[in-house]
Amino acid sequence: MTRRPMRPAAAKTWMPWALLVLGTCGFLAAWLSLGFFNGRENSWMAVLAALDVALMLRLGRWRPGPWRATLAMLATAVIIVLAYWGLIAGQLGLMLGLSPWESSTRLGAEHAWTLAKLANGGWDWALLALSLPVAAVAAR
Repeated sequence: MTRRPMRPAAAKTWMPWALLVLGTCGFLAAWLSLGFFNGRENSWMAVLAALDVALMLRLGRWRPGPWRATLAMLATAVIIVLAYWGLIAGQLGLMLGLSPWESSTRLGAEHAWTLAKLANGGWDWALLALSLPVAAVAAR
């Protein structure tokens, strides 16, 4: 008589996702706090976000390979987009007398993109672009 292998515990399936989401939200909160404190975009934080995501994936024991690298790049891109959205909304909200949360719900994608292009120079764009391959390599 052969035994069938037992189904893995439910905690093993949702725990890595929870760790990735918490790590992403935590780093996003740190980036936004720094940006609100010094009034800058701090594009160098994108590279640190890539390293943080790679660490979270390793701690969550995701299997190495192209899936983990792709997930690291995707999570890094989400952090970058949400951080810039929050920073732009916060700066606009300050000028308009709105809270960052109220301003973020009223901010349009085209307006945010225009302000991001105006606020960043070549070095900033290079750091943002560099963060995606850093995430892929660090997560492999």
